This record gives sequence, C-alpha cells and structure tokens, in this order.
Amino acid sequence: MSRPKNKEALILAARTYYEKLLGLIENRTENEKKISYDFAADEKKKEAHWNRDKNLRDVLMHLNEWHLLLLNWIKNREDGSSKPFLMEGYNWKTYGDMNMVFYHRNQNISEEEALDRFKNSHKKVMEALDTFSQEELFTNTYYPWVGGSCIGSYFISVTSSHYDWAIKKIKAHQKNCIH
Repeated sequence: MSRPKNKEALILAARTYYEKLLGLIENRTENEKKISYDFAADEKKKEAHWNRDKNLRDVLMHLNEWHLLLLNWIKNREDGSSKPFLMEGYNWKTYGDMNMVFYHRNQNISEEEALDRFKNSHKKVMEALDTFSQEELFTNTYYPWVGGSCIGSYFISVTSSHYDWAIKKIKAHQKNCIH
C-alpha cells in the first residue's frame, strides 16, 4: 500500500493496517503467546526496538503512547498553543530514550488491558482524524505549530506506518516460534 496522499487514502490505510494487526493478534498460537520476543540472533535487526519489546503488550503500549502523543498535540489546534509533538525534554534525536520511558511505565499493564487501551486510542485518533479537512491534513504549513510539514504525515506515522511496523515485528516473532 502506497503512502496516503489524501484523507480518504489515509483513513483506508489506517483501517486496513489496523484490521490486519488485530487479525494477527487474534490468530496467535499458544506458543506465540507464551514465548518472549527475542530477535538477538538476527543480525539485521539492530534497531533498539528489536531489543526493547519483549511481548505483544510492549508493542501495543508503544502504539498507544504514540496515539496519545498525537491526540495531545492536536489540542494545539483548539487552544492556539504551540506545544511540541514529543514529550517535554525529548527531540527527534532522543526519541528512542522517550520510547524507553513508555516501555518502563507500562510494564505493569496486562496484555488484555494493553489491547483495550490500544483499541480505544485508535478509535480516538480516527475520530480526531475525521475532524480535519483534506486541506488541513495535507497542506504543508497549514498549522504553523506543525513545523513546515503537514499534520497528515503525523496521522500516517502513528496509524498505518506504525501498525505496519507492529505487524512486521509480530510476524518476525511468529517465525522465531516456528524454529
């Protein structure tokens, strides 16, 4: 699926990847559920997230946290503020450290609760998306606080692109469970 270039395509991509992700989750084997994620043997998987997430809960809470970042950030539209997208104290060079904050603060959440939170935050993101026009979503600099980009890019990042990332991680775990 190509990167969405309009609101209709963005909604379709978000829904498609969301449903695909939920399908993978629902169809996991008992073995896939009980074995921890471990990608250390794969030399191609060097990014920090391959080592960070140990189970489905970790992946789902990561997605949920990024949903919440977006939902909080788009409040700029209503209150006229210019808060940054990332948590205070972090930037695009240090967001990996922010991801570790998310990881650590969600370790006491059950997988079931993580799935509920993810579904709920996805629903809220889609509801928020619906309040934006095509022009608002895909016109660069429409909102000055977006920083020269378009807000649609952020919706793509926290939905379809991030869901695709999660799907790839779950599929890689499935392959590990077979061997």
